[in-house]
Amino acid sequence: MPLQILLVDDHKIMRDGIKSIFAQNAEFQVMGEADSGAEAVQICKKKRPDIVLMDIGLPGLTGIEAMTEILRHAPETRVIMLSIYDDEHHVVSAIRSGARAFVLKKASSQDLLEALRAVAKGGSYLSPQVSDCLLQRIQNGNLESRPVASALALLSPRELQVLRLVAEGNSSKDVAVLLNLGLQTIRGYRKTMMKKLGVNNVASLTQIAIANGITEVQAEISGVETLPSALEQLSPRLSVSATAVH
Repeated sequence: MPLQILLVDDHKIMRDGIKSIFAQNAEFQVMGEADSGAEAVQICKKKRPDIVLMDIGLPGLTGIEAMTEILRHAPETRVIMLSIYDDEHHVVSAIRSGARAFVLKKASSQDLLEALRAVAKGGSYLSPQVSDCLLQRIQNGNLESRPVASALALLSPRELQVLRLVAEGNSSKDVAVLLNLGLQTIRGYRKTMMKKLGVNNVASLTQIAIANGITEVQAEISGVETLPSALEQLSPRLSVSATAVH
């Protein structure tokens, strides 16, 4: 029986490209698709796919935040993270949060299949470019380390998640929907965070989030990726260039 794969990417053209790869391989079968982290979490709660193939840069819940929720509800599910980013911050964050593999979107279809096979067997996988970069930085002694600021150390993982979403302009109602929690629960988190951080309004929470790198919303707005021409007609490549959508 083929392994059941859930595809999670907010761009349908990317999901279609990946499905074209699987159409030529009987080892894997797409059991579902999601265009957001929140939807992926709900699918995993109900259907428990073998592997989730997920974009790290999803709107709302990021890929890493969605993965954390998925593994909490379906710990047997394995997650492979897809990304246009090859910097150590994104890679290390994904692996620390539970990803079994990190594959660049400019990788070949063969690289993707190798990652899937490795993870299916209980192993792990990093795109060669990623592993080479990390190895070089480790050897040079300058692998990025971002200790959490002392103030933010007071916050729980869930509070940090709520903080990021609030800082990105989401209302309490929006955050409740994204995290599948009650509105009063989110309001409680906001009140608790303000007390812990010694502030009394959302603007101050946002300033703290930006100052400590909790949200990259400003950078993302100024660095929007563009679609490559015709995505090489959905050729059996995971992505055609470093400018592929994320």
